[in-house]
Amino acid sequence: MPGTTVVSSPGKVLAAGGYLVLDPSYSGVVISTSSRFYAVVQDAGSAYGANVVVVRSPQFVQAEWRYFVRLDRARVVVEEIPCNVGAHDSTRANKFVHLAIQHTLSLALEVRGVESLEKDLVNGLDIAIVGDNDFYSQRAKLASMKLTPSTASLSRIPPFCHCRVSISDVHKTGLGSSAALITSLVSALLLHFSVVSPAEFLEDLSVDRRLAHNTAQFVHCLAQGKVGSGFDVSAAVFGSQLYTRFDPVVLQPLMNDEIIHTQSLLTILSPSNKAWNYRVEPFKLPPLIRLMLADVDAGSDTPSLVGQVLKWRQQNPSEATALWTAINNSNQNLAKALAILSDLHSEDPIAYELAVRYISSLQPVQWLANPSISPSEERLVHAFYDVHQFTQDVRANMREMGQLANVPIEPPEQTSLLDACVYQAGVIGGGVPGAGGYDAIWLLVCDAPDSSLQQQPVHRVERVWNTFTSLDVSPLSASESIAKGARIEQLENIPGLKETVFRQ
Repeated sequence: MPGTTVVSSPGKVLAAGGYLVLDPSYSGVVISTSSRFYAVVQDAGSAYGANVVVVRSPQFVQAEWRYFVRLDRARVVVEEIPCNVGAHDSTRANKFVHLAIQHTLSLALEVRGVESLEKDLVNGLDIAIVGDNDFYSQRAKLASMKLTPSTASLSRIPPFCHCRVSISDVHKTGLGSSAALITSLVSALLLHFSVVSPAEFLEDLSVDRRLAHNTAQFVHCLAQGKVGSGFDVSAAVFGSQLYTRFDPVVLQPLMNDEIIHTQSLLTILSPSNKAWNYRVEPFKLPPLIRLMLADVDAGSDTPSLVGQVLKWRQQNPSEATALWTAINNSNQNLAKALAILSDLHSEDPIAYELAVRYISSLQPVQWLANPSISPSEERLVHAFYDVHQFTQDVRANMREMGQLANVPIEPPEQTSLLDACVYQAGVIGGGVPGAGGYDAIWLLVCDAPDSSLQQQPVHRVERVWNTFTSLDVSPLSASESIAKGARIEQLENIPGLKETVFRQ
C-alpha cells in the first residue's frame, strides 16, 4: 500500500438533458469542468493510532471528522469518534464522508481479506478533501480584495481558498461538489487499499475504473437517500460524455442500510454485473470553443423543481411525451452538431480557424449574411450556426416545459441574461444547466487568439455580466476539462495543494 494516494475528480455541467436524463430512454450532454475535487489519503504514522481515520476539509471552519474502524471476518463497522470542538458536535456529522469510508472499506474487506485490511490500517489514515475555488462562491473573497467579479480577478485568489465558514453555510455554485468529492474519495481509497490498480485505473473504461464508478454511484445515492440519475458521478469518473443512466433496480438491494452487511457489495457493484446498463459515449467540445460559466446568486431548490416536473409528466402523459420527444431531438441535434464541428476541424483546421475568427466579430444573426467568405468557410459558418440554433431550440422547449409544469426552469431574469449574452459577437449559445432555475448559466463562446479583434467574445460576455442588474452574476474560472475524468495526481504537482493539506 502506498504512503500517499491523491485522486482528483472534475465538476460537471449538464448542458442538455435536464429532467430527461432521469429516464433511461434519453441521454444527456454532460461537460466535465477544469475545476476539480481532491482526496489525499496517507498513512497517519503514530499521530492517531491503529484503525483511526481522520478526515479533514481545510477550507472550512471546524471541518474534521474522526472514525474508528472495527474489523472482523464478516464486516467492517466505521464508528464516528466525537470531536471536542463545541456544543454542536451532533450537527457536524458528514454523512457523505462516513458512508464513503464505511462502504469502500467493506468492499476492500471482500476483495483483500481481513488480515490485509488490518495491516493497512495499523497506522491509521489521514485524509484531506479539498475543492477548487470554483465549487464555492468567491463573492466575499473578491469583495475583501476589492476586486470586480471577472475571471482575471478570480485568478488572483489563492488556490483552495479558505471559505471562513462551516461547510453547512457555504454557498455552492452547482458544479457537483458532492459527486466530485465522493468520486475522488472512493477512488483514492480503492487505490490506497489496492482494490484497484493504478495502471488499470488510468484506462478510460477499464474494469477498475468502472468499479470505482459503480461504488461511487452507490455511496452517493445512499448519502442522498435516493437513486438519482448519476450523471454527475459519471462525469466525475469518465469526464465529458453523452450519458444514459443505469436502471435504479441495480442498487435497490443496497439502499436499506440496516441490511447492508448481509449483502455482497462486490457481487452487486462489480462491472461484470449486467444490471449496470448505463452508457457513456465519448464527447468533447470542438476546438476553439470555450465553455463559460457564471454563478447566479439567487438559488433554486432542485429537488422541488424535479418533483414538480415529474408530477406534471405523470398527470399529463401525452403532452409530456410529445414535449420530451421534441426536447430530446433538440438535445441529440446539438450533440451531433458539435461532433460535426470537431470533424470539420480535423478535415481543414485552417479554414476552421478562419471561420471562428469571422464569427468572433459578428452576432449570430449576422453570421450567414456575408457572401464574400470562401465556400469552405461558409460551410463551417453554417455548422456553427446549427449549434447556435439547436441551443436556442433546447432553451425554447425547456421554457415551454417550465410553463406547463409551472416551474421556473428558465426564469424571466435568466432569459434576459442569456439573451443579452447570446446577442454578443462570437457567442455561439448557452442555457441554464441541469434542472435550471436561478443557480447558474453556461455559454459556448469562440476562443481563437486573434490580436486583430478589438475585444474577445469572453470580454464581451463578462461586460454583460458586470452590468446586468436583474441578477447578481459572478463568473467562474472553469472551462471544459482537458484531463477528462478522475485521475491519479502527485501532491507536489498541484499548485497550493500540499500547503493546503498540511495547513494548521
